[in-house]
Amino acid sequence: MLSTKTTKNTSVFDLDGIPTLDKAIPLSLQHVLAMIVGNITPAIIVAGTVKLGTADKTLLVQCAMFIAGIATLIQLYPIGRIGSRLPVIMGVSFAYVPTLIAIGGEFGIASIFGAQLIGSLAAIIVGIFIKPLRKFFPPLVAGTVVFTIGLSLYPIAINYIAGGVGSPTYGSYTNWIIAIITLVVVLFCNQFTKGYLKLASILVGIVVGYIISIIVGIVDFTPVAQAGWFSVPKPLHFGMEFNPSAVISMVIIYVVNAVQAVGDISATTVGGLGREAEDKELSGGIIGNGVASVLASIFGGLPTATYSQNVGIVVMTKVVSRFILMIAAGVILLAGFIPKIGALMTTIPQCVLGGATITVFAMITMTGIKLIIQDELSGRNVTIVGLAVALGMGITQTPEALALFPDWVMMIFGKSAVVIATIVVLALNIILPKKSIEDEEKERLEMEA
Repeated sequence: MLSTKTTKNTSVFDLDGIPTLDKAIPLSLQHVLAMIVGNITPAIIVAGTVKLGTADKTLLVQCAMFIAGIATLIQLYPIGRIGSRLPVIMGVSFAYVPTLIAIGGEFGIASIFGAQLIGSLAAIIVGIFIKPLRKFFPPLVAGTVVFTIGLSLYPIAINYIAGGVGSPTYGSYTNWIIAIITLVVVLFCNQFTKGYLKLASILVGIVVGYIISIIVGIVDFTPVAQAGWFSVPKPLHFGMEFNPSAVISMVIIYVVNAVQAVGDISATTVGGLGREAEDKELSGGIIGNGVASVLASIFGGLPTATYSQNVGIVVMTKVVSRFILMIAAGVILLAGFIPKIGALMTTIPQCVLGGATITVFAMITMTGIKLIIQDELSGRNVTIVGLAVALGMGITQTPEALALFPDWVMMIFGKSAVVIATIVVLALNIILPKKSIEDEEKERLEMEA
């Protein structure tokens, strides 16, 4: 008589595999370790820019965890067309930080969430029409944008290393020494160790820097003592305002990052599943991120994106079980309901965060370069990249050059190098005639004939 019992799928290498907890939990925690620092740091940076009080700063960090958990679950277990059904971890993205700082510094945090809401809707539209839009975002375009994002983040890291703008100890020996020690620990773990220690190199660096900061007496635990043990994120706590120039800036960044998500999703399927990403997965992933960001704008979370470091874990280990990433999402989500965790994270000195994250910003820049050189470096392509970066960085570093223009021009073009670079690289890539290195060589030979 044939048995009707089916064997339970416990494989960690199958999307639908449900392994035992003793296998699943360690594999889940490494995803949490890989994303947690990158997830909370943008919230801390933005909170400092808009000068939030201790309670609101804690809430912003708490919401970053809450939304990251929700966004990840949406991707893992889609609702209709919302979500990719792929093993990806979502979190607050550094790619938005330059624009968030520009908007927050000019108009306040309520305008960030208003612009974010509209930008999220733009991402959803891109997700619906991603197939015909992909041709406008070849590696040359996407790489230039990512490269500019990395460059524009460097001043943030240096200001943090020095202790944070406005700090009475800004630029002190103590801040620089702690930041350098943190950076050295990160580099050592990343380059000279293996396994979990290498994976969590940034976290280890922060822990070491944090312990030293406690010893020298620059850590204040008052926010932790004042924070509660359980709290539910409050809808519209930070308000929502709609400033046209802020909205335009955010829409541009959302469109670019929506298309950039194609790279992470494709890397996940190629590296983890051994196949190309399907159109419905790309579309669902971008739509899912847009929906998560809509929720984030309402509950006080900042814009989310797929996390490349977690994609790297999937590609390296080939562990694609959604169940494992679901546990990771659950841990992240739980942290979003415990204010004391958020408060503890806000006590990390800025010099420690600066020392740890400058390596992240450097990797973002190098990722941009890797993308750019996927297309050949013909004279045409070099011109496009060079002009886009030159105008983006040049104008934002000399904002007085736009002093006689209307305020909205300053907001859109004078505050974020990423916005300018995106517009320029998109326009030039469409307008300038396509010429390969071979075509350009033929032209030179014809001139000599």
